[in-house]
Amino acid sequence: MEGIELEQAVELLLTKAKVPQETEEVPLTSALGRTLAEDVRADFDNPPFDRSPLDGYALIAADTVDATRENPARLRLVGEECAGDFFAGTVNPGEALCIMTGGAMPQGTDAVIRQEDVTVTNGLLEVPYPLKHHENYCLAGEDIKQGTLLIRQGEVLDAPRIGVLASQGHAKVKVCRRPRLALGGTGDELLQPGEPLAPGKIYNSNLYLLAARLQELGAETKILGIIPDDPQGAADQLRRCLDRADLLLTTGGVSVGKKDIMHEVIKLLPAQRLFWGVQMKPGYPLLAYEAAGTLGLALSGNPFAAYTTFELLARPLIDKLSGRTPRPFPRLKAALKNDFPKASPGRRFIRACCDIATGTVSIPSQHSSGSLFSAIGCNALINLPAGTGKLAAGDRVEVLLL
Repeated sequence: MEGIELEQAVELLLTKAKVPQETEEVPLTSALGRTLAEDVRADFDNPPFDRSPLDGYALIAADTVDATRENPARLRLVGEECAGDFFAGTVNPGEALCIMTGGAMPQGTDAVIRQEDVTVTNGLLEVPYPLKHHENYCLAGEDIKQGTLLIRQGEVLDAPRIGVLASQGHAKVKVCRRPRLALGGTGDELLQPGEPLAPGKIYNSNLYLLAARLQELGAETKILGIIPDDPQGAADQLRRCLDRADLLLTTGGVSVGKKDIMHEVIKLLPAQRLFWGVQMKPGYPLLAYEAAGTLGLALSGNPFAAYTTFELLARPLIDKLSGRTPRPFPRLKAALKNDFPKASPGRRFIRACCDIATGTVSIPSQHSSGSLFSAIGCNALINLPAGTGKLAAGDRVEVLLL
């Protein structure tokens, strides 16, 4: 297939992607961003006991029913309990217990009065107002009831989820293994950063751009470095990755020039071509293929084209390879803050900075597919349908938040 629509390309890739079945147990401290491999339910109530929400005195509310400032209820103090301690006795009518925030409510009590509201004289607590049953009182299971489904299989572990797992005593958690990628950039014109810049050469920024993005997405990446413009050598290098990689990702060599080797490379692997060309700008010459059950994406060598197609096609694919449902891009309508003087005969994506609070979006002055510097600070892509004319400030456009 050639020149297919973006949505068709994404659907085809997701259909072909095989979710890795391997799982592993990792310490909770290393679980951030990982995908949960099984449902987790609460083994016990949290908190596991009735507790005090503040520093004060545990008592029986009925003992304070007639209390006033002029005629306070007087209760005998029978002890003290800090958080982590446990008062094994029973508080009887006419008695009270000094208790700290988080302390387990002693047997017999049903309310807590704030420490700053009372007076203690010679072991007697003076309560100046009546309390209600369960006033300032946290019940066991107030946060989580035993048996509650805490986190579903396929959810991404963020800080609150990890905190909930810790509250249930989990030191380790079962997660899907990370997706494994092989990443390289084709082109004899490329140099690695640190090498002297020579005439006709450029530094391989794509490799570092995408390696950083893959790290953000939690992928395990094998860096292939620069792949020379030699079809057989490139095919041999990629073939050696097939038994371990879930996805082969390269940039460059996908258009129709003399050095666009990837068309020949997939014949030599050998691989089945899934499609070439996606109806979008930048990044039209994108090549997708499958070799020995491993998917491959060859992106444009232009930096912003590589970045855009990575976000729109590779990112959903990496979600699925991570064991989770691909996350849709949040979409909204926003008003342009500046003009875009080019017509868009075909579908176009423009880097942009969206201010969600004001519902506006601005476009940097430089937006060619070979320019990357102007992408700094951009948090969105403007999605322009084919046939869109020139745009003026104030026009409303569809924005995809990255």
